[in-house]
Amino acid sequence: MPLLKFDVIEGRTDDELKKLLDAAHDAVVKAFEVPDRDRYQIVHQHKEDEMIIQDTGLNFERSQNVVVISVRTSQRSDKQKRAFYRILADELQAQCGIEPNDIMVSITTNGAADWSFGFGEAQFLTGEL
Repeated sequence: MPLLKFDVIEGRTDDELKKLLDAAHDAVVKAFEVPDRDRYQIVHQHKEDEMIIQDTGLNFERSQNVVVISVRTSQRSDKQKRAFYRILADELQAQCGIEPNDIMVSITTNGAADWSFGFGEAQFLTGEL
């Protein structure tokens, strides 16, 4: 049920985007222990000058391969979040060639009443999920 939004600089091929989404989903399944079909992903592509992603004073460089991932999810433990960051970096590097310094993640937590998967229902509240 995590919803992932990806912000990238335009220019990736369809195959590269598919690999990016697949690698991120692998990380979600492993770290958050969600079912494989629990997959919600949206990609936003931007012109180069529409994304300025620096290092907050950590003294590393970003490249044109930078990806910002915003995650909306129910409560996850700090252990799960840290596992997600590590697994995500490993998967993106292995499957996509994206270096760890080009990955930025932000997780926003919400609750059961904040999700509707369709039909005008809050499935977590109705007991369907």
